[in-house]
Parts: sequence; structure tokens; C-alpha cells
Amino acid sequence: MTRVAAVDCGTNSIRLLVADADPATGELTDLDRRMTIVRLGQGVDRTGRLAPEALERTFAACREYAQIIEKHGASEHLRFVATSASRDAENRDDFVRGVVDILGVEPEVITGDQEAEFSFTGATKELTGRADLHRPFLVVDIGGGSTEFVVGDDHVRAARSVDVGCVRMTERHLVRNGAVTDPPTEEQIAAMRADIEAALDRAEETVPLREARTLVGLAGSVTTVSAIAQDLPEYDSAAIHHSRVSRQRVREITEWLLRSTHAERAAVPSMHPGRVDVIGAGALVLLAIMERTGAEDVVVSEHDILDGIAWSVAQDPSAAGR
Repeated sequence: MTRVAAVDCGTNSIRLLVADADPATGELTDLDRRMTIVRLGQGVDRTGRLAPEALERTFAACREYAQIIEKHGASEHLRFVATSASRDAENRDDFVRGVVDILGVEPEVITGDQEAEFSFTGATKELTGRADLHRPFLVVDIGGGSTEFVVGDDHVRAARSVDVGCVRMTERHLVRNGAVTDPPTEEQIAAMRADIEAALDRAEETVPLREARTLVGLAGSVTTVSAIAQDLPEYDSAAIHHSRVSRQRVREITEWLLRSTHAERAAVPSMHPGRVDVIGAGALVLLAIMERTGAEDVVVSEHDILDGIAWSVAQDPSAAGR
């Protein structure tokens, strides 16, 4: 067993996993798994810079995570990966310095292709032996700033990252006069849908989306849609992990989310407060993918890039602290 810690810092959230990994059996045993909405990507699409208040929210979460990592004795095997927002920001050096000061490791600002590799490993490691799921897999990781598409069997065959995510689409299409339109207009929704379809066209230049036999969906937009589909009284990771949601149900939920008000979405018991304003855009990305690929349902995974990062350290301890 190797005790590892992984941090995934994305556009909307920052997440921590501390786990015991057994490469011989392929088992990853969680000791602590948590997520904090920090909106690091606030305004990046518009300004090209990380906002001071977004940096401070992120650093506050890092301080909390540092205590947890120390408590579990995982500091020597910690890998911190930063994705879309910090790739795009002019002042990413401020972000890097802050993380080093708090956690003692430099965040790796990985490429979209690296992000896709980690997502695929994390999502499919438990699925490869299941007879009811046919290969190849298409893994889609719908983040705040970007969405990763990966097709593969045991290994990645093709991958592409495109700049559509729930935060980026919301800020680009649903914000007027500094506030999210509530609910959005038909014109706003149509513009957002056109943007998503163009991104799917770009993804298909590299990734054979329609060849996949099983669609696996990752990240908060997808897991929240599953929670709504199951009418859960609260967010329940065990109920969500490996649940399946039909395309028709995703369509119904997406249409409701895009018609609803902030108050109506916030009243959903499984809805994280930080997702209330961006979940409609995230659900629309998922629906567009299912319609493009013809997937009848999506297999929802709670294991994703975070688990892939953890496995990378377990299999190569020198990856820690890079």
C-alpha cells in the first residue's frame, strides 16, 4: 500500500483525495475525499486574469487541505494538478506561489491532453471487468472551463480538450449587466447551444465520438444531474456512483434547469450552492454530447481525474511534488 494525496484544482472547484493505493490489486481506498467550490475561473474568460478574491478562496481551501494531508501523513506523496482556469490566466504565477507557500508543492498546470489521460484512468479502472458495459468507452469530463473527451479500451486511443464548461458557458452566454439571467432567454440558450455544437465539431476532428459503445460522464454537472434524476433527499455519492441516466431523462432535467429560477434550483436538496447558477449550462453540455453520440444513457462516475492523479503517484512516487 502507498498512501497518496491528490489535489485537482479546476475552474469551479478544488478537490482533495487522500487514499491508500494498492497497485497490485488496482484498489484505491479512500481516507478523505472532499470538494470545495472556489470559482477560481471567475471572470477569466473575459479578463484573462485570476481575480484576487478567487485566489483567496482557493488559498483558503488549500490551507484546510494542508491540515488534512498532514493529519493522514500523506505529505510526501502529494501531487497537485491545476486545470483550465490556471492554464488561461496571465497571472498564474501568483497562483503557483500561493500554492507552494501553503502546501509545499508546485501545482502542475497540465495540458488538456494530460487532463484527459488522468480522467480516463480514474473513471474506467473499476469498469473494465464489467460484462454489461461494452467498449470502447467515451469518457467526458465536463468541468467549469473545459470539457475533455477520451475514447479508449484499456488505454486511451484518442483525446481532446475543448473550451466549453459550465462556468465558461454561463459567463459567456447567460450573464447580462454583471448578473446571470434568471431564467435565460431562448436566444441565450440557442447561442450557448451553438457554441457547444461547434466545440463538439472540434472534438470530433480528433476523437471518434460516435464509435464509443459506453458513455461515462464525470464531474459535478453530471453527478448533479444524476442526483436530480434519482430525486435524492441529499447528495449521496454512493447512490450516484455508477448510476445510469437515460438521454430522455437528461433532456427533461436540462429543460427544467434552463426554465427554472435561481430559487427553484437552489431548493433542489442535492444541489451544491456553488452549482446553482452554472448547472443549466453543464446539463446542456451533457445533453448535446448524448445527442451527438446517440448514447441512450450515461454511466455516472464519482471517480475521475482526481483518482487518476492519485494512481499516477502510487505507480510512480517520483511524480509527487512535481
